Amino acid sequence: MTGTSLTRLNPFRNAPNLLTVSRICLAPFLISSILDNRFEMAFVLFLIAGVTDALDGLLARLLRQRTTLGLYLDPVADKLLLSTLFLVLMYKGLMPMHITVLVFGRDVGILLVSAILFAAAGRREFHPSVFGKANTLAQITAVAVVLLHQFDRAPWVVLLRSLSLYATMFLTVASGLHYAWLVSRRAPAAPPATGTK
Repeated sequence: MTGTSLTRLNPFRNAPNLLTVSRICLAPFLISSILDNRFEMAFVLFLIAGVTDALDGLLARLLRQRTTLGLYLDPVADKLLLSTLFLVLMYKGLMPMHITVLVFGRDVGILLVSAILFAAAGRREFHPSVFGKANTLAQITAVAVVLLHQFDRAPWVVLLRSLSLYATMFLTVASGLHYAWLVSRRAPAAPPATGTK
């Protein structure tokens, strides 16, 4: 049996992408739980989403099933979920408006710049930086602790909530500036002007 046939028979070949899609499918239930003030349920669903995020990357590496679809789908799923949660939590008065504006504005800005670069030069490969990964971790922690804070007011939860929000604000700005610097270095130079006026 050839390697191609074995790949077709592998029941786990699409598992990473299926986990990513399942994370997207969780979003409406998670948002509904927050809007209905069922914060315990929202916290559990957010933890499940986090587990699927960790598992899809792990399975993709272990099974060597990294696909072009997964390369783009995974970060889009993360940004879609996090940005939406920040907006919903702000609507409920649980997330500071200035932090939400920073998070949402940064993500929209990066998507627009990426689209422009792709249209202008066909550039796709913008791997996440250390600042970007740290920012995503801070955002995930902030959302989780804000949800936890709604039904557990232990001192460590209150402290972690404040720290995660400050970290999110700082890292959102830092990662956005770092991304802008990377873009300025990698953007193609304009061709020299030709002809006469």
